[in-house]
Amino acid sequence: MSSVLATVICVVMLFWGISDAQLSPTFYASTCPNVSSIVRGVVEQAARNDVRLGAKLIRMHFHDCFVDGCDGSILLVDANGINSEQDELPNQSVEGYGVVDDIKTAVENVCPGIVSCADILALASEILVTLAGGPTWQVPLGRRDSTTANAARTSDIPSPFETFENLSLKFSNKELDSTDLVALSGAHTFGRSQCQFFSQRLNDTNPDPTLDTTYLQTLRQACPQGGNPSRLNNLDPTTPDDFDNNYFTNLQNNRGLLQTDQILFSTSGADTVAVVNRFANSQTAFFDSFAQSMIKLGNLSPLTGSNGEIRADCKRVN
Repeated sequence: MSSVLATVICVVMLFWGISDAQLSPTFYASTCPNVSSIVRGVVEQAARNDVRLGAKLIRMHFHDCFVDGCDGSILLVDANGINSEQDELPNQSVEGYGVVDDIKTAVENVCPGIVSCADILALASEILVTLAGGPTWQVPLGRRDSTTANAARTSDIPSPFETFENLSLKFSNKELDSTDLVALSGAHTFGRSQCQFFSQRLNDTNPDPTLDTTYLQTLRQACPQGGNPSRLNNLDPTTPDDFDNNYFTNLQNNRGLLQTDQILFSTSGADTVAVVNRFANSQTAFFDSFAQSMIKLGNLSPLTGSNGEIRADCKRVN
């Protein structure tokens, strides 16, 4: 290959953001070998004071990855040239930013300028799932942080009001299939949701027919018309703080809290129904698929090589 042709190829690759660098669980083996234990130490302590932390950070990671890939852009606050994604409707109820800052501080104290905020979100998600009784997996690492946010693209994030068709489309647009959709929705096996995100299902005159009638009455009492729209409710009413497969049994019993939960099982002819049944019958099958889907999610358009940066402060570009 001539040097001219090689230069042209390199320029094209840079233009398209293509990098030959790959994510790897051993990315920090020589530069910050204790990164996982540092992250674990912070989140274990924080989780003792906040049982919802795992659900909060895995949701943050998911919302980050659905907007231009897993690049830590959700963490950026408004600044000169930065229109924060945090202010947009899908992210207004996202929480846990302070813990991310605490993790970053702890990591920077040991390995300054080495570990990205995007990788911190991926690592913290895996650790917190495991702490709640869920699966463990080798987290591919080596993402770099964006230098921009993209508030407009937060519309890519699925809302709790999506139709089945729109929900499936938003996942397939990210090259995530129906198994990924069901597996990642299984993260709703822990955490909470506000009344405002499902109260449309409780309508007095026309309630959602896919809601179990007893559960409907329970939810109406928790979220009365004219009540507090921000009141929190368990996403999984059976084991609300454990990472298990009861979420899928709930769907079989018409006890999915969000519309986008229940439609995975109640949409006639949908390919997700068989996946829900498989995961309800086998926690091992769910755990295996969840780990694989989290790796696929974490591989969405990462910045690698010389693209992006390693932020010193997750809230701001360097």
